[in-house]
Amino acid sequence: MEKVIIIRFGEIFLKGKNKKFFENLLEKNIKNALSIYDCVIEKSQNRFYATNYDLELEDSIICTLQKVFGIHSVSPAFKFPTDITKVAELVADELPDVKTFRVSVKRADKTINLTSTEIASQIGGDILQLKGNLSVDLHNPELNINVDIRENKTTYVFYQNIKCYEGMPVGSSGRGMLLLSGGIDSPVAGFRMAKRGMQISAIHFHSYPFTSIQAKEKVIELGQIISSYCGHFPLFVVPFTKIQQAIHQYCREDFMITVMRMIMIEISEKIAISQNCGALITGESLGQVASQTLESITVTNSRVKNLPILRPLIDMDKTEIIKISKEIDTFATSILPYEDCCTIFLPKNPIIKPKVSISEAEYNKIQGLQELIEDAIKNVEIVKIKNKRK
Repeated sequence: MEKVIIIRFGEIFLKGKNKKFFENLLEKNIKNALSIYDCVIEKSQNRFYATNYDLELEDSIICTLQKVFGIHSVSPAFKFPTDITKVAELVADELPDVKTFRVSVKRADKTINLTSTEIASQIGGDILQLKGNLSVDLHNPELNINVDIRENKTTYVFYQNIKCYEGMPVGSSGRGMLLLSGGIDSPVAGFRMAKRGMQISAIHFHSYPFTSIQAKEKVIELGQIISSYCGHFPLFVVPFTKIQQAIHQYCREDFMITVMRMIMIEISEKIAISQNCGALITGESLGQVASQTLESITVTNSRVKNLPILRPLIDMDKTEIIKISKEIDTFATSILPYEDCCTIFLPKNPIIKPKVSISEAEYNKIQGLQELIEDAIKNVEIVKIKNKRK
């Protein structure tokens, strides 16, 4: 009897003739995620299996697998050659300390003449003979013993079906450039797009010395956290101080945030195209702040000429976003009190419903802006973001 971890696919099953591509990509992502462990990944009959691993690291391996998009669920299991008469004997000593149980059987091997119900009844009876202190409860058992009899004459017994994030394998939906601030929203946006299979690069605007070194380190830490879901990625740190000073010097106070967002999105698109990204990703939520009204979003879109802007949080309220940020462990870092460049030179009354024509006029007031943009792009710092554990 061998201990393994069953790894089940998610919506890859729906991909028809392209299924092989998604399976191979998922296998690659699983192996990358588990590269810090000494284990083997095998594939058999529409499932993957983690084998030959240190049993003391099983919980840690499962935790890592739960963050790999494309996996529907995982189960630590016992594996042995199919022999219905020996199932109870093989698992009896491994049963948790419970008083009631039920046996559920899935029989993919149709060469066995018994039905799944008949097999379950036989195994349940055998367990009762070996464990006289147990009783069967078909409706509300303390333990559900799952017996999965596969076509390749192999049987798996497991007690847990641990849900994962599902989604699509990262890398199956192109690459996007995430505008990563130090706030709550943008890491969640990156997480949600990675869940749909998008490979992530990120860009951050840093206004030193108005924003501190700790503010940049906070963003790097956020990147490290989400990289455990989306894999390694480059973070492009754009020096934004001179541009913000120019905005403050030349633009109307109530339009400063609007113009700042216009320039950020313009720079992001230029860098995204240079990195073969097919989209920009933001953490905007409709109506959450002044720069996220429909009118403000329209103005921001006006500066993007070649790429779509994906806004996966657009219909979510703050409590929903915070819930996800806590779930993926970014919340505690996001609320650290280090200001990002969006909070400096903040006007008392920012324009809520800007018009494109007036916003463009304010943008065009900035003398030497294109030279400032080119200089900022030229002096971008590239930080390689990796999961801390790796």
